[in-house]
Amino acid sequence: MSDPHADYRSAPLPDLAHLHVEARGSGPLLVFTHGGGDDASTWDGQAEHFAERGWTTLTWDLRGHGRSAAPALEGYYSRETSLADLEALTGGEPAVLVGHSLGGYLSMAYALRHPGRVRALVLVATGPGFRDPEGRARWNRNVEAAIARFGMPAEAAGILAQHDSWVIDNLGSITVPVLQLAGSRDDRFLPSLAYVAGRLGGPVRSEVVADAGHHVHRKAAATVNAHIEAFLAEHDLLPS
Repeated sequence: MSDPHADYRSAPLPDLAHLHVEARGSGPLLVFTHGGGDDASTWDGQAEHFAERGWTTLTWDLRGHGRSAAPALEGYYSRETSLADLEALTGGEPAVLVGHSLGGYLSMAYALRHPGRVRALVLVATGPGFRDPEGRARWNRNVEAAIARFGMPAEAAGILAQHDSWVIDNLGSITVPVLQLAGSRDDRFLPSLAYVAGRLGGPVRSEVVADAGHHVHRKAAATVNAHIEAFLAEHDLLPS
């Protein structure tokens, strides 16, 4: 598996002073990563629920989002800096990663970068990126417009930008159990379920939640939580 940015690993990990992080509960690690333009509060319907069921739940604001630092600095925002933040956040401890949209993409990238540190993935309304350069270019143009709407520094577009096809090209290298969730009205990301499921290298379960859109975890929190718990039980991942 070719990783075009593997050299970042020679740099020291960042501390967490620049990130807003919320920890709840105790037990095995369950890490929730939000999508572009959101923040840790998007997981309010999940974090406390699972903390009460024997997990340590971590939610965090990505760089430039919520209460995390948002400097107007070139190079501060990228897939690589996000993965370094996620590594610092987990401390290298094996974890179940739950990600929405961009957060799911980053979780897949982390599983490729550190396969021994991911116990399972829960991908909520997530896509694997683009193989087609024109598709990436269209996405990146939309990202720049979205960043302006979010009121974030223009440089923060780097955290959402797509510059290669590394994740989509290497889906077969992800061998941990994967749960995919999407809302029935999420026209952009719903088609990704079948595509990703057909290319992953391990067991995958895909669920469509009725009458929900892109933020299915907020619209139907109880249903999403039930799907996650059933998935974790199926793979013997529930806290003892």
